[in-house]
Amino acid sequence: MATGADVRDILELTGGDNDSGPISKKDFINSDKKKAKKVTETLTFKRPEGMHREVYALLYSDKNRDAPPLLPSDTTQGYRTVKAKLGCKKVRPWKWMPFSNPARKDGAIFHHWRRAAEEGKDYPFARFNKTVQVPVYSEQEYQMYLHDDGWTKAETDHLFDLCKRFDLRFIVIHDRYDHQQYRKRSVEDLKERYYSICGKLTKVRAGTGTEPKIYIFDAGHERRRKEQLERLFSRTPEQVAEEEYLIQELRKIETRKKEREKKAQDLQKLITAADTTTEMRRAERKATKKKLPQKREMEKPAVPETAGIKFPDFKSAGVSLRSQRMKLPSSVGQKKIKAIEQILTEQGVDLNPMPTEEIVQMFNELRSDLVLVYELKQAYSNCEYEQQMLRHRYDALLKAGGAVTPQSESGGAPDSQSWLGADDIKTEAKEQIIDVVGAPLTPNSRKRRESASSSSSIKKVKKP
Repeated sequence: MATGADVRDILELTGGDNDSGPISKKDFINSDKKKAKKVTETLTFKRPEGMHREVYALLYSDKNRDAPPLLPSDTTQGYRTVKAKLGCKKVRPWKWMPFSNPARKDGAIFHHWRRAAEEGKDYPFARFNKTVQVPVYSEQEYQMYLHDDGWTKAETDHLFDLCKRFDLRFIVIHDRYDHQQYRKRSVEDLKERYYSICGKLTKVRAGTGTEPKIYIFDAGHERRRKEQLERLFSRTPEQVAEEEYLIQELRKIETRKKEREKKAQDLQKLITAADTTTEMRRAERKATKKKLPQKREMEKPAVPETAGIKFPDFKSAGVSLRSQRMKLPSSVGQKKIKAIEQILTEQGVDLNPMPTEEIVQMFNELRSDLVLVYELKQAYSNCEYEQQMLRHRYDALLKAGGAVTPQSESGGAPDSQSWLGADDIKTEAKEQIIDVVGAPLTPNSRKRRESASSSSSIKKVKKP
């Protein structure tokens, strides 16, 4: 006999502590509510720290009772290829039928599967058979226009027959050419003969008043090109290494040339700026002498634009301090600012004078001239250093060539008449010959040179 626990188990009823008691009417009425309450009371586990959400979703839980798939599945259409939708229509019949390829001249017959509706149609791949139209000439045309002393008519016919058979593949034509019966010809000779005949026939057969396009084959250029390729291919490893070395040295020479041109342009700009500044000062002095003192007070002095420092103009509306016009612009470097301050301190000039109209103008002009002199001195020292470096390198080349360069006791430039020309130097090394242009300076040498030039320029600016 079934007990109450068995009945509850069969009806999936949850019992409490008194499972062994009798079944009442409430157990059947409130069964759905108890199930819903049980579902809501299920415990939810929190995702552990450090575990990704996708990995945690793969774990088996009460909510997700389906096990994770072992193979990747794709139920969405997306960008994947759509499968064929098979309907209930009648299948088109296929038939095993013979066919012949029009590209073949032997009349061979083959068989393949094809739809019954396409029976009797041409072979679909025959349209890919492209043939070259080789011109045909008559006996009269050959005697009148195509005769050549180096070629016979039989040899020309043999050449055109091979061109038609192998579709102008001249490497194959040269391989199949009958060199025993005819003269030994190269690929360039065969091309030259064929294209010359095609050009002559095109010109003869063209109508009056028309200019046909004639392809001209340059056999001499083709021979030179192949000869050059042969020489390039037959180079030794030593020649390849030498060529790479020369290319690298050529690039170095070009970079040094660009650096020298840039330095020359900068130096020319400095010289031009100095000249224009002096000319403008002279013109201003002459103009101020002719004008009256009252008009002179009303006019605002203009700062020359070509000076060493270009001070900004304060033309904005509103109140501004005159001392702002004495501030150095941000384009002036720290080295130049320190050099200006050092010179002004040594000369006893106040770094922040009273900013009257006249003092502001003269103070700005003074600092602009100091910067211009500083740049000119630095450019002069750079040119002098490069000149000495080239002179020492030239002396080393003369010594390497077995010549001795006499120099004066004072250490000046050597006598130009005692120097030997380039023709007298026979045993010069590659590195010495190429390095005459001037090697680029290292960062340390540049820093030493800049520091030396700045200190020398500051000392030379001082008055005795």
